[in-house]
Amino acid sequence: MAQPVKFLCLAGSTRAASYNRKLAHAAGAIATEAGAEVTVLEPRDYIMPLYDGDLEERDGPPAPAIALKAIFQAHQAIFIASPEYNASMSPFLKNAIDWVSHVKVAGEEPLAAYKNLVFAFGAASPGGYGGMRGLIALRQVFELGLGAFVIPDQIALPGAMQAFDDNGALKDERMAAMLKKVVTKLIATSERLAV
Repeated sequence: MAQPVKFLCLAGSTRAASYNRKLAHAAGAIATEAGAEVTVLEPRDYIMPLYDGDLEERDGPPAPAIALKAIFQAHQAIFIASPEYNASMSPFLKNAIDWVSHVKVAGEEPLAAYKNLVFAFGAASPGGYGGMRGLIALRQVFELGLGAFVIPDQIALPGAMQAFDDNGALKDERMAAMLKKVVTKLIATSERLAV
């Protein structure tokens, strides 16, 4: 019998009441129902200083970056729920991505934390676009900047302040079906690409 897919959920916001944290948890619940082995990270555990090449040269990558890279590499499928900040991603998320990309082990290929994994993205926003503009920026960084494999399917959730029920599930059937499609496609793609 095949081992369950190791599925990681990360929100790009450290806010306690973040809609994107709710979206990450909702994705994790769907992945659990699909039989995946799910980890949902607490973003506040991975706050780092602003990336600075001089700081890196002097002290090396911060411990949270080293830990986050190891967590990435211990999973096959990663769902990132990214808030939109001025038509881009959050400073927290961009900074974490940048630091992790600089954690290197001798003999390892460049950007190893982003290779041999499959990513999918989602966003939740109070606005009508649902964070879509931020997802465009996030996809550009991952696909062009990091050479990561990102599935085409994604979810942009508008009206996020009323989108979740008391159990953290999406109320709207169409949006719930869309999130389920993204999660199941992410799991299936990671299974097909497993080496």
